[in-house]
Amino acid sequence: MNQVLDTIAARRSHRAYAPTQLTEEQIQILLKAGMDSPSAVNRQPWHFTVVQNQALLKEINQAVWEETMKQNPENRSPRFADPNFDVFYHAPTVIFISADKENYWNHMDSGIACQNICLAAESIGLGTVILGMPRAAFQNEKADQFRKALLFPETHEFTIAIAVGTPTDHKPAHLPATDRISFVR
Repeated sequence: MNQVLDTIAARRSHRAYAPTQLTEEQIQILLKAGMDSPSAVNRQPWHFTVVQNQALLKEINQAVWEETMKQNPENRSPRFADPNFDVFYHAPTVIFISADKENYWNHMDSGIACQNICLAAESIGLGTVILGMPRAAFQNEKADQFRKALLFPETHEFTIAIAVGTPTDHKPAHLPATDRISFVR
């Protein structure tokens, strides 16, 4: 038995959440996990913005929709066929990670922090889904407004987001694609 490996195996991408808001203690656990992440040359290029303001999340969701509808339908996620689709899956809390634009490793470091947050959430009974789609909102005419509302430092850009809450869906484990492993010995 290994608690870390068990947590990794148990984690799922949840797409349905109870409206119950996270406690301050839960938020602090998640943020500490993110801040404890390794980063290239220990630069810690990230900034975490915890959003519980549902009106702001709806506004960002709308901007994602606007930008996504400009794409060729073949390139869109099939989820956008549902007019009620919410990019944040109605999660009570979303953590936006922005990172220093000038840092070459900002996306990699943000991804590592994101995974730490997701595993910490799983370990305390919360569910998460990692979100790249909100990037479209930062290509919208309201991009600067969103950066300001999310308190991104001026030198930072959106890298990734995490919806988090008490999951109401139940998903089986996915089958690993073992054909994607090679050994060079």
